[in-house]
Amino acid sequence: MPGSAFGDRAGTPDRPALALCPAPIPILTYHQIDIPPARGTPFRSLTVHPKVFGRHMRWLARLGYRGLSMRKLMPYLAGARSGKVFGLTFDDGFANVHRHALPVLQELGFTATNYVVAGQIGGWNAWDAENGVPRSPLMEKREIAEWAAAGNEVGAHTVDHADLAGLDDEAAQAQIAGSRKMLEDLLGAPVDAFCYPYGSYRQQHAAIARAAGFASATTTVRGRVRYGADMWQLPRVPVVRATGFLQLAQKMFTAYEERRAQRG
Repeated sequence: MPGSAFGDRAGTPDRPALALCPAPIPILTYHQIDIPPARGTPFRSLTVHPKVFGRHMRWLARLGYRGLSMRKLMPYLAGARSGKVFGLTFDDGFANVHRHALPVLQELGFTATNYVVAGQIGGWNAWDAENGVPRSPLMEKREIAEWAAAGNEVGAHTVDHADLAGLDDEAAQAQIAGSRKMLEDLLGAPVDAFCYPYGSYRQQHAAIARAAGFASATTTVRGRVRYGADMWQLPRVPVVRATGFLQLAQKMFTAYEERRAQRG
Protein backbone atom coordinates (compact mmCIF):
# COMPACT_ATOMS: atom_id res chain seq x y z
CA MET A 1 0.00 0.00 0.00
CA PRO A 2 1.35 3.41 -0.85
CA GLY A 3 2.41 5.35 2.20
CA SER A 4 3.93 8.53 0.80
CA ALA A 5 0.93 10.63 1.86
CA PHE A 6 1.22 9.55 5.49
CA GLY A 7 1.91 12.65 7.53
CA ASP A 8 1.49 15.08 4.62
CA ARG A 9 0.49 18.34 6.28
CA ALA A 10 0.00 20.36 3.12
CA GLY A 11 -3.11 18.49 2.02
CA THR A 12 -4.62 18.05 -1.44
CA PRO A 13 -8.11 18.66 -2.83
CA ASP A 14 -9.14 15.12 -1.88
CA ARG A 15 -7.02 14.80 1.26
CA PRO A 16 -7.34 17.57 3.85
CA ALA A 17 -4.30 19.00 5.58
CA LEU A 18 -3.54 17.42 8.93
CA ALA A 19 -1.90 19.01 11.92
CA LEU A 20 -0.49 15.66 13.04
CA CYS A 21 -0.10 12.18 11.58
CA PRO A 22 -3.27 10.26 12.49
CA ALA A 23 -2.94 7.02 14.39
CA PRO A 24 -3.33 3.74 12.46
CA ILE A 25 -6.92 2.50 12.41
CA PRO A 26 -7.67 -1.21 12.88
CA ILE A 27 -10.38 -2.91 10.83
CA LEU A 28 -11.45 -6.05 12.68
CA THR A 29 -12.39 -9.21 10.78
CA TYR A 30 -14.83 -11.76 12.17
CA HIS A 31 -16.54 -14.62 10.35
CA GLN A 32 -19.09 -16.63 12.33
CA ILE A 33 -20.47 -15.63 15.75
CA ASP A 34 -21.74 -18.87 17.21
CA ILE A 35 -20.85 -21.74 19.54
CA PRO A 36 -17.64 -23.16 18.04
CA PRO A 37 -17.82 -26.66 16.55
CA ALA A 38 -16.06 -29.68 18.05
CA ARG A 39 -12.28 -29.82 18.35
CA GLY A 40 -10.62 -30.97 15.16
CA THR A 41 -13.25 -29.37 12.92
CA PRO A 42 -11.59 -27.60 9.96
CA PHE A 43 -11.42 -23.81 10.36
CA ARG A 44 -12.90 -24.04 13.86
CA SER A 45 -10.95 -20.91 14.78
CA LEU A 46 -13.16 -18.76 12.53
CA THR A 47 -16.17 -19.23 14.83
CA VAL A 48 -16.14 -16.83 17.80
CA HIS A 49 -18.47 -17.56 20.70
CA PRO A 50 -21.26 -14.96 21.09
CA LYS A 51 -20.22 -14.26 24.69
CA VAL A 52 -16.64 -13.61 23.58
CA PHE A 53 -17.79 -11.26 20.83
CA GLY A 54 -20.00 -9.42 23.32
CA ARG A 55 -17.08 -9.01 25.73
CA HIS A 56 -14.85 -7.71 22.95
CA MET A 57 -17.36 -5.05 21.94
CA ARG A 58 -18.39 -3.99 25.45
CA TRP A 59 -14.82 -3.59 26.63
CA LEU A 60 -13.97 -1.48 23.60
CA ALA A 61 -17.04 0.65 24.29
CA ARG A 62 -15.92 1.11 27.91
CA LEU A 63 -12.58 2.34 26.63
CA GLY A 64 -14.40 4.95 24.59
CA TYR A 65 -14.08 3.29 21.17
CA ARG A 66 -16.81 3.03 18.54
CA GLY A 67 -17.12 0.26 16.01
CA LEU A 68 -17.99 1.55 12.54
CA SER A 69 -19.00 0.07 9.21
CA MET A 70 -16.67 0.69 6.30
CA ARG A 71 -18.98 3.39 4.94
CA LYS A 72 -18.92 5.29 8.23
CA LEU A 73 -15.20 4.66 8.72
CA MET A 74 -14.18 6.19 5.38
CA PRO A 75 -13.88 9.83 6.61
CA TYR A 76 -11.51 8.63 9.34
CA LEU A 77 -9.41 6.60 6.90
CA ALA A 78 -9.18 9.65 4.63
CA GLY A 79 -8.07 11.89 7.50
CA ALA A 80 -11.17 14.11 7.33
CA ARG A 81 -12.25 13.07 10.84
CA SER A 82 -10.47 11.79 13.93
CA GLY A 83 -11.59 9.87 16.99
CA LYS A 84 -11.45 6.60 18.88
CA VAL A 85 -12.89 4.35 16.19
CA PHE A 86 -12.26 0.99 14.60
CA GLY A 87 -13.67 -0.76 11.56
CA LEU A 88 -15.88 -3.77 12.16
CA THR A 89 -16.38 -6.33 9.38
CA PHE A 90 -17.85 -9.81 9.02
CA ASP A 91 -17.04 -12.04 6.07
CA ASP A 92 -19.54 -14.23 4.18
CA GLY A 93 -22.94 -13.09 5.51
CA PHE A 94 -23.60 -15.86 8.04
CA ALA A 95 -27.05 -15.90 9.63
CA ASN A 96 -25.50 -16.36 13.07
CA VAL A 97 -23.99 -12.87 12.77
CA HIS A 98 -27.50 -11.47 12.37
CA ARG A 99 -28.70 -13.57 15.31
CA HIS A 100 -25.86 -13.00 17.77
CA ALA A 101 -23.91 -9.89 16.72
CA LEU A 102 -26.71 -7.57 15.65
CA PRO A 103 -28.23 -7.24 19.17
CA VAL A 104 -24.80 -6.32 20.59
CA LEU A 105 -24.25 -3.68 17.90
CA GLN A 106 -27.68 -2.19 18.57
CA GLU A 107 -27.04 -2.17 22.32
CA LEU A 108 -23.78 -0.26 21.93
CA GLY A 109 -24.66 1.97 18.98
CA PHE A 110 -21.97 0.36 16.82
CA THR A 111 -22.28 -0.34 13.11
CA ALA A 112 -20.58 -2.98 10.98
CA THR A 113 -20.15 -4.19 7.42
CA ASN A 114 -21.19 -7.71 6.52
CA TYR A 115 -19.67 -8.89 3.23
CA VAL A 116 -22.38 -10.98 1.58
CA VAL A 117 -21.89 -13.63 -1.12
CA ALA A 118 -24.48 -12.27 -3.54
CA GLY A 119 -25.33 -15.53 -5.26
CA GLN A 120 -25.78 -17.51 -2.02
CA ILE A 121 -28.35 -15.40 -0.16
CA GLY A 122 -30.49 -17.71 1.93
CA GLY A 123 -28.12 -20.56 1.14
CA TRP A 124 -25.14 -21.95 3.00
CA ASN A 125 -21.34 -21.88 2.88
CA ALA A 126 -21.08 -24.26 -0.07
CA TRP A 127 -17.53 -23.06 -0.87
CA ASP A 128 -16.35 -24.64 2.40
CA ALA A 129 -17.80 -28.10 1.73
CA GLU A 130 -14.70 -29.62 0.16
CA ASN A 131 -12.67 -28.60 3.23
CA GLY A 132 -14.99 -30.39 5.65
CA VAL A 133 -16.31 -27.20 7.25
CA PRO A 134 -19.77 -27.74 8.78
CA ARG A 135 -22.73 -26.39 6.85
CA SER A 136 -23.90 -23.03 8.22
CA PRO A 137 -26.85 -20.94 6.95
CA LEU A 138 -26.34 -17.57 5.31
CA MET A 139 -28.57 -14.57 5.84
CA GLU A 140 -31.87 -14.54 3.99
CA LYS A 141 -33.29 -11.46 2.24
CA ARG A 142 -35.32 -10.55 5.33
CA GLU A 143 -32.26 -10.72 7.59
CA ILE A 144 -30.17 -8.67 5.16
CA ALA A 145 -32.91 -6.03 5.09
CA GLU A 146 -33.03 -5.99 8.90
CA TRP A 147 -29.24 -5.71 9.07
CA ALA A 148 -29.29 -2.67 6.79
CA ALA A 149 -32.34 -1.11 8.47
CA ALA A 150 -30.44 -1.17 11.79
CA GLY A 151 -27.82 1.16 10.28
CA ASN A 152 -25.33 -1.49 9.27
CA GLU A 153 -23.74 -1.91 5.84
CA VAL A 154 -24.08 -4.72 3.34
CA GLY A 155 -20.85 -5.22 1.39
CA ALA A 156 -20.10 -7.51 -1.54
CA HIS A 157 -18.00 -10.68 -1.42
CA THR A 158 -18.31 -11.68 -5.10
CA VAL A 159 -21.21 -13.66 -6.59
CA ASP A 160 -19.98 -17.15 -5.64
CA HIS A 161 -17.20 -16.62 -3.05
CA ALA A 162 -14.82 -16.91 -5.99
CA ASP A 163 -11.06 -17.32 -5.76
CA LEU A 164 -10.33 -14.30 -7.93
CA ALA A 165 -6.66 -15.09 -8.42
CA GLY A 166 -7.66 -18.22 -10.33
CA LEU A 167 -9.94 -16.38 -12.77
CA ASP A 168 -9.26 -14.50 -15.98
CA ASP A 169 -10.05 -10.79 -15.98
CA GLU A 170 -13.45 -11.18 -17.64
CA ALA A 171 -14.63 -13.72 -15.07
CA ALA A 172 -13.21 -11.62 -12.22
CA GLN A 173 -15.06 -8.58 -13.56
CA ALA A 174 -18.31 -10.57 -13.59
CA GLN A 175 -17.77 -11.70 -9.99
CA ILE A 176 -16.83 -8.25 -8.66
CA ALA A 177 -19.15 -5.93 -10.58
CA GLY A 178 -21.89 -8.55 -10.76
CA SER A 179 -22.05 -8.91 -6.99
CA ARG A 180 -22.49 -5.16 -6.59
CA LYS A 181 -25.38 -5.06 -9.04
CA MET A 182 -27.12 -8.05 -7.48
CA LEU A 183 -26.97 -6.56 -4.00
CA GLU A 184 -27.97 -3.09 -5.12
CA ASP A 185 -30.99 -4.57 -6.89
CA LEU A 186 -31.88 -6.40 -3.68
CA LEU A 187 -31.40 -3.43 -1.35
CA GLY A 188 -32.45 -0.58 -3.61
CA ALA A 189 -29.42 1.29 -2.28
CA PRO A 190 -25.73 1.72 -3.16
CA VAL A 191 -23.25 -1.00 -2.19
CA ASP A 192 -19.89 0.66 -1.58
CA ALA A 193 -17.72 -1.95 0.15
CA PHE A 194 -16.04 -5.02 -1.32
CA CYS A 195 -13.95 -7.83 0.17
CA TYR A 196 -11.71 -10.32 -1.68
CA PRO A 197 -12.71 -13.91 -0.79
CA TYR A 198 -9.85 -15.87 0.79
CA GLY A 199 -7.84 -12.62 0.50
CA SER A 200 -6.94 -13.96 -2.95
CA TYR A 201 -6.58 -11.34 -5.67
CA ARG A 202 -4.22 -9.72 -8.16
CA GLN A 203 -3.39 -6.03 -8.59
CA GLN A 204 -5.80 -5.63 -11.50
CA HIS A 205 -8.68 -6.77 -9.29
CA ALA A 206 -8.23 -3.67 -7.13
CA ALA A 207 -8.59 -1.59 -10.29
CA ILE A 208 -11.68 -3.59 -11.29
CA ALA A 209 -13.25 -3.02 -7.86
CA ARG A 210 -12.60 0.69 -8.10
CA ALA A 211 -13.98 0.90 -11.64
CA ALA A 212 -17.06 -1.06 -10.55
CA GLY A 213 -17.91 1.75 -8.15
CA PHE A 214 -16.73 0.36 -4.84
CA ALA A 215 -15.35 2.99 -2.46
CA SER A 216 -13.23 0.45 -0.56
CA ALA A 217 -11.99 -3.11 -0.73
CA THR A 218 -10.54 -5.12 2.14
CA THR A 219 -7.99 -7.91 2.11
CA THR A 220 -6.64 -10.49 4.55
CA VAL A 221 -3.26 -8.75 4.70
CA ARG A 222 -2.54 -8.26 8.38
CA GLY A 223 -2.16 -4.76 9.72
CA ARG A 224 -3.88 -1.51 10.59
CA VAL A 225 -4.75 1.18 8.07
CA ARG A 226 -2.42 4.16 7.88
CA TYR A 227 -3.21 7.52 6.33
CA GLY A 228 -2.57 7.43 2.59
CA ALA A 229 -3.40 3.73 2.24
CA ASP A 230 -4.83 2.34 -0.99
CA MET A 231 -8.57 2.19 -0.28
CA TRP A 232 -8.95 -0.84 -2.55
CA GLN A 233 -6.25 -2.89 -0.77
CA LEU A 234 -6.96 -2.30 2.90
CA PRO A 235 -5.37 -4.55 5.55
CA ARG A 236 -7.37 -5.92 8.46
CA VAL A 237 -6.94 -7.39 11.93
CA PRO A 238 -8.14 -11.01 12.23
CA VAL A 239 -10.16 -12.03 15.29
CA VAL A 240 -10.53 -15.75 15.96
CA ARG A 241 -12.03 -18.11 18.54
CA ALA A 242 -9.07 -17.93 20.91
CA THR A 243 -8.58 -14.15 20.77
CA GLY A 244 -9.01 -12.85 24.31
CA PHE A 245 -9.49 -9.17 25.03
CA LEU A 246 -5.88 -8.53 26.03
CA GLN A 247 -4.67 -10.03 22.76
CA LEU A 248 -7.31 -8.07 20.87
CA ALA A 249 -6.02 -4.86 22.48
CA GLN A 250 -2.49 -5.82 21.46
CA LYS A 251 -3.63 -6.38 17.90
CA MET A 252 -5.51 -3.07 17.75
CA PHE A 253 -3.28 -0.68 19.63
CA THR A 254 0.29 -1.86 18.96
CA ALA A 255 2.35 -2.82 15.91
CA TYR A 256 1.71 -6.52 16.58
CA GLU A 257 -0.18 -7.12 13.32
CA GLU A 258 2.38 -5.25 11.23
CA ARG A 259 5.15 -7.40 12.71
CA ARG A 260 3.14 -10.54 11.99
CA ALA A 261 2.68 -9.43 8.39
CA GLN A 262 6.42 -8.90 7.98
CA ARG A 263 7.12 -12.42 9.26
CA GLY A 264 4.69 -13.80 6.68
